[in-house]
Amino acid sequence: MNSQTTTPTQLTSQTTIELATQLTNIGLRVTAASLSDLIARATTQRWSPHILLEQIAASEVADKSRRSLERRLRHARLGRFKPIADFDWLWPRKIDRPMIERALTLDFIPEARNLILLGANGLGKTMLTKNIAYAAVLAGHTVVFRTAPELLADLQCDSPALRRRKFAFYARPALLCIDEVGYLSYDSSAADLLFEVINRRYERGSIIITTNRVFKDWNTVFPNAACIATLIDRLTHHVDLLLIEGQSYRLRESELETAARRQPAQAKKASSQKN
Repeated sequence: MNSQTTTPTQLTSQTTIELATQLTNIGLRVTAASLSDLIARATTQRWSPHILLEQIAASEVADKSRRSLERRLRHARLGRFKPIADFDWLWPRKIDRPMIERALTLDFIPEARNLILLGANGLGKTMLTKNIAYAAVLAGHTVVFRTAPELLADLQCDSPALRRRKFAFYARPALLCIDEVGYLSYDSSAADLLFEVINRRYERGSIIITTNRVFKDWNTVFPNAACIATLIDRLTHHVDLLLIEGQSYRLRESELETAARRQPAQAKKASSQKN
């Protein structure tokens, strides 16, 4: 009769696989993934049980922090944006740089204060907002970034239960960023939806809003809305208002690109005239 025997190497390999599975089941995924290497290093370097546990704890904490950051970034939906280092502070005719730098410290979030960036199109309001939002995500805060059309379209659903869940979703994060308020006009029902979001966050969570309209013109954004005065009152009760004045960055970049394309053509023309 033939009998099969298990070698020590096979036994060790099988035991390691079983242990890795158990570690995965209890959530120690990094330890499970690097178990063989971890055991080899612990054996070679003669780690004490205390050092081994410290190594496991450190790697799991680092992995948990990484996954939490990735989850918060997905949740925020910031998309691509230029870093604050690329912002040209000398281009706007008027901008309160100290206010933005203070906002980047996130001191307004624990106080549930709001920040409103007011200015014409193309002056970097969205870029600044996304940089503040990104800093908040890195600091461990939950953030949601949406354009005003996206937010209002999301809330305009037929199911009352679903709408309540969506209101709860926008009330929950530490920082809610609403971009491009004032670029489109809405009916009074949209104003009611925005008011409900602001009301639920009033003195509970911070809001950043970018807009190209001064508040006295918000009646043209939400015409015939009875709640607009109360909405603005709640929004501006605890607020820092940043006014940015100047010419559009995008217009400036377009002019620079046009000038750059024109130079080779002019040089070629001058060269042909000489010949």
